[in-house]
Amino acid sequence: MNVLITRPLIDAEDLMGKLFSLGHKIIHIPTLKISSLKTNSIDLSKYDALIFTSANAIRNLNIINHDANKLCFCVGSMTEKIARNKGYNNTISAGGNINALKNLIMHSEKVNNKSKIAYFSGDNLTSELDYELNKEGLNIEKIINYTSEKITDLNEENKKILYNYPPDIIFVYSARSAESFMEISKNYSLHPLMTESKVMCISEKVAKMFKLNGWKKTEIFNPGEEILNLEKKID
Repeated sequence: MNVLITRPLIDAEDLMGKLFSLGHKIIHIPTLKISSLKTNSIDLSKYDALIFTSANAIRNLNIINHDANKLCFCVGSMTEKIARNKGYNNTISAGGNINALKNLIMHSEKVNNKSKIAYFSGDNLTSELDYELNKEGLNIEKIINYTSEKITDLNEENKKILYNYPPDIIFVYSARSAESFMEISKNYSLHPLMTESKVMCISEKVAKMFKLNGWKKTEIFNPGEEILNLEKKID
């Protein structure tokens, strides 16, 4: 199966290696450039818990008073893994779904409306998690510590690969990445070819974007379950 991955290499290398070992042909077309945003050092002692909805938020932390036991709510297993690698031991994963993360935080016995929670994120988000949690009475402070820039260029080598090996499956991890990929498809006259592929989307919002732009085959997936999804399709 030809599998197209749109994540930056740092986030996709492990998955790509596993897919390759299973016999899949991997096409890597990164659609976002992630850059650290300069911020003042954040004093973690001011917060009772942390929220991470991406590994990039963890990689770009600028903090003082690191506490290995600080409670960390993570959107999925990969984000939790990066948090663990950064030295946080008290982590909880929501399984890759933003709505599940919201419910996990709201119903956690470890936080309440007196808790102060830091939400580290990028500048372009698919959901308004902080707004929704604040509406529920929680005290969430959003701290933007990285930016994402769309990549809309495609080199000749990758263009030839896409023509010769049209992807069966495309994994897309954010609304901004979806915008970038659709721009690439149109700019390089790949749209008729790409719309035959099934797009695995991180959310209903992303799936709707593709449907409105001519893709007929879309499906929702949770990050960390890419291989499981492919195995189901092969069976």
